[in-house]
Amino acid sequence: MNYEAIFRERGAAYHEAMRRCPDARRDEFETVVRIAAPETYANVVDAPAGGGYLARYLPATCRWHGHEPCAAFRDDGTVADSSLLPLPWSDGFADVAISVAGVHHFADKRGFFAEVRRVLAPSGTFVLADVHAQSNVARFLDGFVGRHNSTGHEGVYLNDATVAALDAHGFDVRRAQREQYCWWFADRRQMGAFCRSLFDVTDVDEDAVAEAIERDLGTTTRGREVGMNWELLVVACARRD
Repeated sequence: MNYEAIFRERGAAYHEAMRRCPDARRDEFETVVRIAAPETYANVVDAPAGGGYLARYLPATCRWHGHEPCAAFRDDGTVADSSLLPLPWSDGFADVAISVAGVHHFADKRGFFAEVRRVLAPSGTFVLADVHAQSNVARFLDGFVGRHNSTGHEGVYLNDATVAALDAHGFDVRRAQREQYCWWFADRRQMGAFCRSLFDVTDVDEDAVAEAIERDLGTTTRGREVGMNWELLVVACARRD
């Protein structure tokens, strides 16, 4: 299944999880924004944008523009769906392009990379943050989540070949580093319930989800809060002209 097919089916459950715990992934989005370092009044494009979760972490002076093809992520009554590609912006529109945790659902990322380069201004910045192929996150998603959610899960994750592909599509890669952090929750029960909804796990309860997280990813405590250990490979590059 491709991105559009997956999230037309389970985007609503994902969005409900993010609505209930909007700050759970704060460390993730703040890490990406720090690396992107958008300048004052920059046009920042975000695709696929889900429910627009990144926008609240950008500097107030930036202008966020999101593109999400699946209406299930929206709670405004919209029912029409579209396609991710082509991206809806004109050539050279964006100063910064950001993509968080979406492209591992693309078997072939070349068309997406080409479209990102097209919509970026000369020397514009592209930050790609997604799951690394050799990470515990990849094993958790393709293992526990894939066995228990509504659509299965078989990601096409980032690796060394991703950097070569970006170079081939006209980007100069400036950094590629695995960033580790936590998703934070009030307690273990909230962690299990959030991930059960986010990943649309259908045949086990939140306690079983929490047990899988503790076994496969590990947790961290901060006072009474529980942190679910997580990581993404964050690649920052510039459009080459």
